[in-house]
Amino acid sequence: MKCDTSITISKKGNRIIKYLMTNDVGMKVEVLNLGATLTKVIVPDKEENFENVVLEWQDINVYEENPGYIGATIGRMAGRIHQGKITLDKKVYSLTKNENGNMLHGGPEGFHHKFWDAMVQCKDDEIRLQLCCKSKDGEEGFPGNVEVKVTYILNNDNELSIQYEAVTDQLTIVNLTNHAYFNLSGNGKRSILEQEVWIDSDSIFELDNESIPTGEFLSVDEEYSFDFRKAKPIGRDIHNDAVQLRYGKGYDHLWLLNQGEEKVVELYDPISERCMEITTTEPCVVMYTMNNPPNEKLEIAEQAIRYGVCFETQKCAIGYEEVFKEPCILRPDSIYQSETQYKFTVREKRK
Repeated sequence: MKCDTSITISKKGNRIIKYLMTNDVGMKVEVLNLGATLTKVIVPDKEENFENVVLEWQDINVYEENPGYIGATIGRMAGRIHQGKITLDKKVYSLTKNENGNMLHGGPEGFHHKFWDAMVQCKDDEIRLQLCCKSKDGEEGFPGNVEVKVTYILNNDNELSIQYEAVTDQLTIVNLTNHAYFNLSGNGKRSILEQEVWIDSDSIFELDNESIPTGEFLSVDEEYSFDFRKAKPIGRDIHNDAVQLRYGKGYDHLWLLNQGEEKVVELYDPISERCMEITTTEPCVVMYTMNNPPNEKLEIAEQAIRYGVCFETQKCAIGYEEVFKEPCILRPDSIYQSETQYKFTVREKRK
């Protein structure tokens, strides 16, 4: 187990540090101090070809803006907040609006733009990369001084865990996730449309035409395009004429997970035979199928629609009349904690 570092001075004069973790069987994970951003997950296919299965920017300077939030840690709040307003203890806070009059992913200067302090710990069986940052009272309109830790853990079983922790000195809201775009073809050789997804969920959150939760749930028994209880290719139903698909221009929705000790999401590429299993402590996952790719050059994959898929494990976004707000509230006497694990294997295609 080892961790190598390298430094690039950006065009703006900032020190962007790359941390490259390598386990004893050759899996590599690279993370930046900028945005606590995941840039590489290098794992083998059925032929023992080691390739990157997440998208990254060709020019490292792009991460200082990072359109599309490629690989970044998202905070303080993942998802959208309707009209950029939140009420806490009867006080209304006006948050920065950065998408159609709503707040998206913590605002324009969210956690994806922060430079995080890092500490590496190598053990015989795992590597831990802990990144820390502070969010000041009033930042993007949020109350409270918040201290955040994000820890990437790589072990010899080809498992990557991301642990999140946050504390505050005032009543506030927190909902953290990672925005990696996965493509198991390796180095983005193909689109994600033939890659198969399984999600342990019976319902999705209904969204309006601005992707704001209405407070209602839709059963996947009726919304069959969103039924992934039996694994199927992402592209099988993505072009169906369903209202929810039209609103998202594809999949950009929250699934309410059936919580348990086992995996809740699986992504599989039948050509490379790479498989990724996700377990999480969070109640929801957003699957986003790169419906609106940003206009920058990616290191891997064509710059095209459907060349990456995100699985953003999180609490629900705050919708109309602040519905689903309560699980996101963080109090000074409590600690925000969550964990998501990604396990990479090679599995023969089922017949």
